Amino acid sequence: MTMENKHIVQRALGELLGPGGVDALEPLLSDDFVHHRPDATSSTKAEWLAAIGAALVPLTGMQVEIQHVLSDGDHVVMHTRRRLPDAGPEVTVIDILRVDDGLIAEAWEIIEPTTQATANLSWWDGRPAPA
Repeated sequence: MTMENKHIVQRALGELLGPGGVDALEPLLSDDFVHHRPDATSSTKAEWLAAIGAALVPLTGMQVEIQHVLSDGDHVVMHTRRRLPDAGPEVTVIDILRVDDGLIAEAWEIIEPTTQATANLSWWDGRPAPA
């Protein structure tokens, strides 16, 4: 089951970034799909697909490099680095997805601009973050 769930998540990313975009991704999400953000807000399937569709329009040509795909039971964790076209900024993304009955039912996402990684680690060693 865990390998199957990894393939579902990898296929979803491929569909989203492929020529079908959001329309190709939609059937891979459950009807009651929920997307959770780090700020404790969440969105429904329709809300998330609309937001992703609007965000991807200026990001055509974004490069996604998969670093890790890990699965345990019904959860899949994907670590990617994403680069914007024309040498734009790079972000590191951690997606945690829950798969239920062959469809992605829930997603959590953490996005960090790669250039800010060092500054965001300052809390760990007690140093104040650079201004």
